[in-house]
Amino acid sequence: MTRTNLIRLGATVAFAITLGLIVEIMGLRENFTLEYLRTTIEANLFVGIAVFIGLFALGNLIQIPGWIFMAGAILALGKVGGGLVTYAAAVFSCLVTYVIIGYIGKNALRSIDNKYAKKLLGHLDTHPLRSIVLLRAFLGSSPILNYTLALSGVTFNHHIKGTLIGLAIPVFLHTLLFEFFAKHLFDIAI
Repeated sequence: MTRTNLIRLGATVAFAITLGLIVEIMGLRENFTLEYLRTTIEANLFVGIAVFIGLFALGNLIQIPGWIFMAGAILALGKVGGGLVTYAAAVFSCLVTYVIIGYIGKNALRSIDNKYAKKLLGHLDTHPLRSIVLLRAFLGSSPILNYTLALSGVTFNHHIKGTLIGLAIPVFLHTLLFEFFAKHLFDIAI
């Protein structure tokens, strides 16, 4: 790995840690709860959705998984409304992470001298859209996947298309699973 790319990776890690510390110090961590997300959306629909989308993007940057956001949206807006808002927020979050982390770290993963990393990145080179769709289908808006794609050097065009197509599958399936578990395990009607 080149010195420049080591610095880029270090800057990316420093950014994530610093952002996480800022969230903690400012007391924003309590806003990442299921109850806060649900009540914020219910209190004022449009402001609540805007706050929800912003928290989803911030949460992904500090490695908070998207399922907590989905649960809050579904509890507040129901299966269809919650699923649609979650899909929009997840796409936005993935794009925010791509732009910010990509700006800081560029394509730093490209210089890793490891045959497995090179093989995985090779799939992004030969079949970028298919690879991103499959990764999104299985991993959704996973924060670590967002960082990896941002640092992989994949183009914005492939990233946005793969994200739009690939996120639809896990959001739909997770919405159905959440409804099932809410109804059958927790006796919550959605």
